[in-house]
Amino acid sequence: MNKEQSDSLLIQTDDLPLSDHLIVSFLQENPDFFNRNPELVTSLRIKDNQRGTVSLVERHQQQLRQKIHGLEDEITQLMSIANHNEQLFILYSDLYLRLIDCHDANELLDCLYVATTEFLSLTGLKLWLSKSVNILHHSLATKDCGGIMQNRLTKDVYYFGRLQQTEQEMIFSEQTAGSVVLIKLTHNEEDIGFLAISSEDAEHFDPRMDTLLLSQFRKLVAKLLHQQLAL
Repeated sequence: MNKEQSDSLLIQTDDLPLSDHLIVSFLQENPDFFNRNPELVTSLRIKDNQRGTVSLVERHQQQLRQKIHGLEDEITQLMSIANHNEQLFILYSDLYLRLIDCHDANELLDCLYVATTEFLSLTGLKLWLSKSVNILHHSLATKDCGGIMQNRLTKDVYYFGRLQQTEQEMIFSEQTAGSVVLIKLTHNEEDIGFLAISSEDAEHFDPRMDTLLLSQFRKLVAKLLHQQLAL
């Protein structure tokens, strides 16, 4: 559409009520409008909540600065997440070596407990096994938690979130105010029990959590427990 056609269109629509839609449509159909009227770019003033009124150029610059700040914040957040994931990967790698070097089940459970409560700064760890074993350890859940495993881990290998009060007492022998993760332990396609790890933070264990590291962790723990306890 050339300038004459645009002017004609404006004349023809003089009797129509001017609306945002008409103005937007006109500007979209005439991208060179401000090239033909360069004085408008600096003369038009737009209300700004912080600076009173600004020109189109100033508003555009402000929007670009806001976009740049948003991208910088996003990059900073991504770098923080990457650094956190790197630290977790190193911690898990070191833990795997420690677990493999354990000589018996008690040492294995000691290692798991220390890694959970000291290295990961979580509240506690409990192991429930579907078969009775001839060891005593503070990390073993002594009550029958078979119903919990059936309710929470029948279809999934993980449960993230909160537990009912009765479930908390069955596993941890006390109430836990935060969140937990239940990790099903399977060896040779046989379910041998589950690990329960608790956090004081009610939002720490969330169903949206990535399970890549946990997947390797649960396979190794199940294998080592099977070897140490002949499950």
